[in-house]
Amino acid sequence: MEIDWKRNMYIAWLGCFFTGVSFSLVMPFIPIYIEELGAPQNKVEFYAGLSISITALSAALVAPLWGNMADRRGRKLMMVRAAAGMTITMGSLAFVPNVFWLLVMRFFNGLLSGYVPNATAMIASQAPKDKSGWALGTLATGAVAGSLIGPSLGGFLAQTVGIRNVFIVTGVILLINTILTMFFVKEDFTPIERAEVMPTKEMLKSIKQPRLLFGLLLTTFIIQIGMTTISPILTLYIRQLGGQNDNILFVSGLIVSIAGFSTFISAPLLGKLGDKFGNQYVLIFGLSLSFLCILPMGFIKTPFQLGVLRFLLGFSTGALMPSVNSLISKLTPANGVSRIFSFNQMFTNFGQVAGPLLGSLVANRSDYSTVFIVTSGLIGINIALTLFNFRGKLSLKELINEIKNSVTP
Repeated sequence: MEIDWKRNMYIAWLGCFFTGVSFSLVMPFIPIYIEELGAPQNKVEFYAGLSISITALSAALVAPLWGNMADRRGRKLMMVRAAAGMTITMGSLAFVPNVFWLLVMRFFNGLLSGYVPNATAMIASQAPKDKSGWALGTLATGAVAGSLIGPSLGGFLAQTVGIRNVFIVTGVILLINTILTMFFVKEDFTPIERAEVMPTKEMLKSIKQPRLLFGLLLTTFIIQIGMTTISPILTLYIRQLGGQNDNILFVSGLIVSIAGFSTFISAPLLGKLGDKFGNQYVLIFGLSLSFLCILPMGFIKTPFQLGVLRFLLGFSTGALMPSVNSLISKLTPANGVSRIFSFNQMFTNFGQVAGPLLGSLVANRSDYSTVFIVTSGLIGINIALTLFNFRGKLSLKELINEIKNSVTP
């Protein structure tokens, strides 16, 4: 059976968008919801960071298991499993009586997740190699745009229907995602018995550039730390900058989500540029731009200035993970795509664990501005790491010549 990979990509994009929305709907009001659940005032930032990190931690612990299952049973099955599991765990958050049960359900939410990495692995295995940058860049806009637009919607819903009802809305969104994936995603996959699967150790040995692959996984880890350190404190930082208390949820959601518009515009274009000139150049551009956007956030005076920098930051977001995913797909053997992407997801999740905890710790020990300074320092380290990983593969002169040739009639 011939698979229409573009049709799959667009359906998977919608599924990733719904998944991103469902995860991020709760972001603007997690600290306030934790206050309502009775957490001590001096522990709100800590529990907010923990509630974000615990989901990523449980997802990281099971990512290799789900990756192995995907290589044996198919990526579509894992996408359906993840969507159905999150439907239950996210919807149940509307009924938790205290912070303890909130953390328990957030843990199970991560345990049953995995929609986006399996969708990424499926499209990476189906798309032609010379179009993988564009395909994965386009797919990434689904999850990224959803995760950045979700907070604005979540802030609006929290103020209109109440915080608890937002979780019920989220469960409905994920149920729709489950149905769409089940009936419209197509995959020609013959299940493989466990004994017939190439062992992971041998599969890793078959990779031609293992050092580069490990460097990309480490880059993923630091990217996620840099993207999530500010998550637990952003709403509180906006309030400190002078946001009005009567619309703080909506304003914080809007500021978080505004980067989604620039990401949505930039990711497919940057993916095409990566296919043409090299994904490594696009990756370095994205890291450099994120450094230039995040560092000034620690010195701004108004929520409007923060919103402008968040909008510019979206262009770097459109360059980062799509470039990493495209580079990984070109290094990975066909029989190990899901497992390699599951390792990348594991590094992603560990970064999402470390980031909010680091942000909460720095905020408690110092102030909110210091969080942005520390984050920009980590991004600087990632730029140096990426330049080291691609030493010998970067040539400014060759890049300029390629650009000149591409614009010459």
